[in-house]
Amino acid sequence: MEDVKAYIESGVLELYVLGELSPEERLQVEDMAAKHAAVKAELYDIEQAMTMYADANSIEPTEDLRNRVLNSLLTNFADDRNFKPNSREAAVIPLNTPGKPTVSIFYKYAFAASLLLLCVSLGALSVVYKKLDQSQDQLLSLRLSEQKYSRQVNLMDNELNVYRDPAFQFVRLKGTTKAPTSVLTVAWNPKRKKVMVDMHDAKLPQTDSGHQYQLWAIANGKPVDLGVFDKLPADSANMKEMKDIAIAQAFAVTIEPRGGSINPTMDQMVVMASL
Repeated sequence: MEDVKAYIESGVLELYVLGELSPEERLQVEDMAAKHAAVKAELYDIEQAMTMYADANSIEPTEDLRNRVLNSLLTNFADDRNFKPNSREAAVIPLNTPGKPTVSIFYKYAFAASLLLLCVSLGALSVVYKKLDQSQDQLLSLRLSEQKYSRQVNLMDNELNVYRDPAFQFVRLKGTTKAPTSVLTVAWNPKRKKVMVDMHDAKLPQTDSGHQYQLWAIANGKPVDLGVFDKLPADSANMKEMKDIAIAQAFAVTIEPRGGSINPTMDQMVVMASL
């Protein structure tokens, strides 16, 4: 027993924990720890004391060391062999029990796994954001289509109201000598002063980009401008509303420069009709 006590007090156990013994001497210490519970207990107490001392006197790593450690984790999953330790930092001796992994390696691998999980999470969030952006674009497209069809329905409903209202008069304008095959129907409501042209069955000469059709009313022997119009696109209503007028003895259409004219160009009249 005295030999065991003397062995414990010799300081060899502290050297073992600090890693200062040769391989043969380390085997001797481990053999003594296996044979004597007192040696094993003392060895455990020394390791715990060393651990507490290291924690109490730990040094915050420099920014340069932290960056090198993170780079090592990202590229080698906690493999420290790719960089040299900073000479300014105190060397930390791993305190481990034989047969058990060190705590520092465990935390390094845990940190690397956390970084990997973070990267995967960011990738998943990127995919979700992209799908959400696509869904918003599709929703906007559906809303625009809904507005388009709603506008078409309203225009068609207004057209039906024109045909349902007995106050509307339908005046059939026929072609002149300039355009003998041209025809156009004008719907006119004197009470409401509403004037509309029916583009569905309209047959008018083709115009270029610099000219438009202009509708005129003859009121008290004078021409009155009722507005200009073009051939309507396919998704528009068949009826186009023009300027209001309460009194008219005739209607006519001329081809005028784009934007219209103050007075009709008589030799460009394509259709007309008297009431």
